[in-house]
Amino acid sequence: MTSIEFVTLEVADPTAAGSFYSTAFGLGNQVRLGASEAPTTGFRGFTLSLVVSQPGNVNALVDAAVEAGATTLKPAVKSLWGYGGVVQAPDGTIWQIASSSKKDTGPAAREIDEIVLLLGVEDVKASKQFYVDHGLAVAKSFGGKYVEFATGSGPVKLALYKRRGLAKVAGVTPDGTGSHRLAIGSDAGSFTDPDGFAWTTASETASL
Repeated sequence: MTSIEFVTLEVADPTAAGSFYSTAFGLGNQVRLGASEAPTTGFRGFTLSLVVSQPGNVNALVDAAVEAGATTLKPAVKSLWGYGGVVQAPDGTIWQIASSSKKDTGPAAREIDEIVLLLGVEDVKASKQFYVDHGLAVAKSFGGKYVEFATGSGPVKLALYKRRGLAKVAGVTPDGTGSHRLAIGSDAGSFTDPDGFAWTTASETASL
């Protein structure tokens, strides 16, 4: 089963970005950083989600991110599916922080249960088939709207969403040009998908 070992965010200042992610989220090797000045504007076509166990943990992570320099795109609120909010890191990456629970069951903590990479694509069905052809197995599929892949024990989960819908969830306009500034490190090999998202083998991308 294909697993995603990490994602590499391409940022203008890896040192500053590293300081932010360490301070805000306490992330380890699942999210790596590389220096890049590749032109990019607007929505970069993806979000990263931090899935946690309770609303208090959402608030703890959102507050820590804002204190470290993030911008609030959507304040944390209750919804039909749970509780969550959206922030944008100083490097431009959009982070959704969410819990399926609406009530706290213990003290708040910055504990992360899952990291999910959501790719905003133009044609969900076509991209789904592309990834199936590259060895990924589908875990859940909702027509042309959403696909979740089975990525085994890998630390990063993967899902596809329509680009416009993902931008709406993130609280931004769907317009954007240039580089995604993202590389996906896995055991699936090196390739670029129909929407320009680059995949690399785990050994190709160095960490900070």
